[in-house]
Amino acid sequence: MEEAVALVGLSLLLGALVLWLLLGRTTPGGKEEAGAQQKLNGEAASKAPGPKRQKQQQRIRKEKPQQHSFAHPLLAAALKGHSGSITCLDFSSNGKYLASCADDRTVRIWSTKDFLEREHRCMRANVELDHATLVRFWPDSRAFVVWLANGDTIQVFRMTKKEDGSFAYLAAPEEFPKQHKAPVINIGVADTGKFIMTASSDTTILIWDLKGEVLASINTNQMNNAFAAVSPCGRFVASCGFTPDVKVWEVCFSKSGDFQEVTRAFELKGHTAGVCSFSFSNDSRRMATVSKDGTWKLWDTDVEYKKQQDPYLLLTGKCQVLEPCRVALSPDARTLAVSSSTSIFVYGTQRGEEEERFEGVHGEPITDLAFDVNSRFLVSCGDRVIRVFHNTVGYRSVVEEMKALLKKATNESTKQRLQQQITSAQGALASIYGKSN
Repeated sequence: MEEAVALVGLSLLLGALVLWLLLGRTTPGGKEEAGAQQKLNGEAASKAPGPKRQKQQQRIRKEKPQQHSFAHPLLAAALKGHSGSITCLDFSSNGKYLASCADDRTVRIWSTKDFLEREHRCMRANVELDHATLVRFWPDSRAFVVWLANGDTIQVFRMTKKEDGSFAYLAAPEEFPKQHKAPVINIGVADTGKFIMTASSDTTILIWDLKGEVLASINTNQMNNAFAAVSPCGRFVASCGFTPDVKVWEVCFSKSGDFQEVTRAFELKGHTAGVCSFSFSNDSRRMATVSKDGTWKLWDTDVEYKKQQDPYLLLTGKCQVLEPCRVALSPDARTLAVSSSTSIFVYGTQRGEEEERFEGVHGEPITDLAFDVNSRFLVSCGDRVIRVFHNTVGYRSVVEEMKALLKKATNESTKQRLQQQITSAQGALASIYGKSN
């Protein structure tokens, strides 16, 4: 009997011990639940908008897509400052500045004398509540005009002196009236300061005075406009599009400066497919074109068009044409560059041979291509960076051309002048390559 009671007591004791263990493991004080609770608390803490979590979220939001990397021996500089995709470039006529606009709502004005320096200075102009897709300098280089993406109109920015003595570009309060019915593809300001041009993707080109009044409307009759521009001399407006030619008009003013009319000047005919882009030399006596037919052409446009004389075709070269495709002719007409998607091909205009190639220059298709006014540099944009290249093709062309002239020269002063140009170009090449050529 005693054994039975002892056995029952032992069973009760063991049962109580088991029950205590079970309760201890499942109560809030138990280690397992405590660990689980800590895990839950940690997850809740990670979801809670605490200071540490907010900073992490801010860092994630501020992370930008990785910038496209590019390197080349002839890359002189990479201008970084824009936080959005750059759509347009323009050099001032005095050669001191480069303007760029992007969808980050800013226009930046870069100092060209800093291209070869480590630091690249620039002034920033903010485009309030909008962004610029196109930018062009005023002839005096102290103002510029932009095309507003959402406003669909022109706005003028003028350089002003602030109280501290520094300068800034501020937007004029007035905007040009809306006139175009299709997206605008390019704008231009005549170097004479007499008119502004805007061209849309339909067949319309408008000529404006500086106050925003439309002086003339041109119907290009090209199915659509692919590109349009004002010549550096300020006399001509040209366009290309679906048709395989480039049409050029003269904008005529009286001796007193009053607008008279727009008349047809000449056409560039010879391509077998639509022309993508064209470019003028600085004196407007040469033009370059690039077409979907896979060729570029160089033209002599120094003709008596009023006597029905047609431009002369000087050179034709084959090239890769992947849209968007642009052509740039150096101001001295010695170098021609073609951008095809993200790559650039550079040709000498004496023989038309490809002399330099820059592949994968930008992470996005190239949107603009231009030479500086002294033909020293070629610049391009297509992502958030402007690439600046040495124009070695131009320097080599100068050496070759001046040596040929030197052999024919008889005047001693002419010989000295030619030799100085040869020495200067050779010195520039030696500096670029780091060795004597």
